[in-house]
Amino acid sequence: MSTDPRITKALIDVAMGREPADLVIRHGTWVCVQSGEFVPDTDVAVKNGRIAYVGPDASHAIKKETVVIDAENKHLVPGLLDGHVHVESGMLTVTEFVRAVLPRGTTGLFIDPHEIANVFGLKGVRLMADEAAAQPIHVWVQVPSCVPSAPGMETAGGEITPDDVAGALAWERVIGLGEMMNYPGVAAADAKTLAKMDAARRAGKVIGGHYASPDLGPAFHAYAAGGAEDDHEGTRLDDAVARLRQGMKAMLRYGSAWQDVAAQAAAITKLGLDSRHFILCTDDCHAETLIGEGHMDRVLRHAIAQGIPPMTAIQMATLNTAEHFGLGREIGQIAPGRWADILLVDDLKDFRPELVIARGEVVAENGKVLLALPKIDYPEWARNSVHLKKPLKAEDFRLSVEDGKSGIRVNVIGVIENQAPTRRLTIEVQPEGGEIRPEAGRDLAKIALVERHHGTGTVQVGLVAGFGFGERCAAASTVAHDCHHMLVVGTDDADMALAANKLAEVGGGQVVIRKGKVIGLIELPIGGLMSNQTAEKVAARAQSILEGFRACGCKINNPNMTLSLLALPVIPELRITDKGLVDVTHFKLVPVVESQEGNK
Repeated sequence: MSTDPRITKALIDVAMGREPADLVIRHGTWVCVQSGEFVPDTDVAVKNGRIAYVGPDASHAIKKETVVIDAENKHLVPGLLDGHVHVESGMLTVTEFVRAVLPRGTTGLFIDPHEIANVFGLKGVRLMADEAAAQPIHVWVQVPSCVPSAPGMETAGGEITPDDVAGALAWERVIGLGEMMNYPGVAAADAKTLAKMDAARRAGKVIGGHYASPDLGPAFHAYAAGGAEDDHEGTRLDDAVARLRQGMKAMLRYGSAWQDVAAQAAAITKLGLDSRHFILCTDDCHAETLIGEGHMDRVLRHAIAQGIPPMTAIQMATLNTAEHFGLGREIGQIAPGRWADILLVDDLKDFRPELVIARGEVVAENGKVLLALPKIDYPEWARNSVHLKKPLKAEDFRLSVEDGKSGIRVNVIGVIENQAPTRRLTIEVQPEGGEIRPEAGRDLAKIALVERHHGTGTVQVGLVAGFGFGERCAAASTVAHDCHHMLVVGTDDADMALAANKLAEVGGGQVVIRKGKVIGLIELPIGGLMSNQTAEKVAARAQSILEGFRACGCKINNPNMTLSLLALPVIPELRITDKGLVDVTHFKLVPVVESQEGNK
């Protein structure tokens, strides 16, 4: 609630009828998330962007200057909140992300800009925070906790120290510490890791969690003891149960590629766990998903389809989120003193807002944004982030072994559709001419990480299975969580080099090559992560990437997002970084070639 006594007095005067409301919504069905009731024939009066009155008749607050909206018995729903999201994963700036989600009913975002932090360090976070503050909806920022995500296992473009964290926690609209991905560091009581968490505690801020291991033994209990207050990395029913029992909020994630709501919804629908400790979020949402399917409205529809009652699901996307971040007096419910973030929705099961009100203003109607969003100019350093030592050649992607060997066993990254974890596969291959080559028939491709922040010339080459690429195909991306070097996957070395050089030429993005020709391209010049084009334009360009993957034989859902996670050494089991292959389960580097048992 506002700390300005003048605003409080104005709300009181409107509630008493002494002053006119700016806006009155009449004859709606109040979705009262704080009591769990549907209250018919309800009016809402708004003054100075905040709610002054909610009740059966607000006619006493209506004067000739008051804007009146007849809800016609539609549901009045609190604006939706995304409890954990990386805006950069939409390939959009904060402004364009807001433009995309506002008509869908999202009026609050809790963003962790650790993607841009890995490229530019703290100045990248400041860039995002300043843009967030200019938005017509609520955008809170979490200070990235792990830049790089796994010290010693990768090299980021920037670094955020405990002192950086402590300083940034005092910035305006900073709500907490971003997801603590270094769970091995927490379990090992690493001093720098704990110092960041301690800084958040001393500042009275929420500590975001990220425990991606399936191990729910002592390491998980140690992580909980470290102080993480929520976690979105659960993929199983047992994960949801464990997090609640250890005092965390279980964030159920339903993004473009990571879809974990269905597996954990049974904790509510079958086990009867207290739903007020569950939060819905997206984590990573592609621009095409935002435009074609939706944002938190999409998550709500999916959660309800899993058997979660509409009221419960809405609480998980509004009040639960607000209270978790200590904002229950500001957002998350339709009640006096709170910001007037209100949606008019006809059918809660097929949740599609018809009218969106944010901070007391009608901002979107029938899918169209009705107000002008801020225009942001990005500095040159933000638009110049791809630094290769030299143009790449086919031989840079060669995977050499001792000549004459046969029956070689190799470690392979095995992708899992719609999930963030990978599998560590060990298979036998037959080298040709002293090198390991892709085998399209076995769904075996090469994967390479090209260092792009410091121009070192490092190229690490490994193997990956699961993309289904045919012969002479390659794809590359400078969106490569979390260090965001350049990832290249393919079945032809020359095409892999072509893909990498193309991204260097355009300043970052994603590209697909087939038989020496570009068949899909999206330019992402801001940090190699984002475009400042609208979500519709980005989605259209991103569609060319998805079509390119399909033309190469890939059938998995959102393969470009799957590719983008293969460099993240804090999610099991096997990843690739600028240091080499990382066995995340045991947090150590492993060779591509496990053994060479053949004879010359």
